[in-house]
Amino acid sequence: MAISYPLTLPTSIGMASITLRSTNAVALSSSPFTYAQKVYAYPGQRWSASVTLPPIRRDLAEPWVAFLTALRGQYGTFLMGDPNATAPQGAASGTLLVNGGSQTGGSIVCDGAANSTLIFKAGDYVQLGATAATRTLHKLLQDVTSDGSGNFTMEIWPHVRTSPLNNATITYTNTVGRWRLASNETEFSIDSATKYGISFDCVEAI
Repeated sequence: MAISYPLTLPTSIGMASITLRSTNAVALSSSPFTYAQKVYAYPGQRWSASVTLPPIRRDLAEPWVAFLTALRGQYGTFLMGDPNATAPQGAASGTLLVNGGSQTGGSIVCDGAANSTLIFKAGDYVQLGATAATRTLHKLLQDVTSDGSGNFTMEIWPHVRTSPLNNATITYTNTVGRWRLASNETEFSIDSATKYGISFDCVEAI
């Protein structure tokens, strides 16, 4: 069977650690005489991450080695989310929807929630995108509470780059985004106890 991207992470063994980073394209200049600053925020925002697996035996390591090799360096993409945040801290339930098309930026108007409910807490994740090839991962920057009609607005990072359709479904459990390796070179090590060491860096696929 031909390899089709984005790939899903192997399940043979979980991560030992993951470091997630949020990067913003911001320019800052400072006067050498007064130290007064000028700041300009460009549209660029993206996730990056460093992943490390625990030392593992060959049968658990090889699915990961094959996965990383199948990405062909920075060419292929894969799906990944925060493994410690598979469900929201808030009381989100049912089908939550985008309310209105052509929305971009960091504020998304939505509906479909229970009336006057703390749906999300700051730090929760949502996923936008109707297909695996369009999924994007976003973090909630503020608590989100619906009004008496179930309407609510999400303040998210990174900002939306491609407007979701009206009534697009908002995913809030097992959320993932699309990633690609940060380098065209991948490696793994094998120690004297025949344990494999695997780690890799990746960036959001945009």
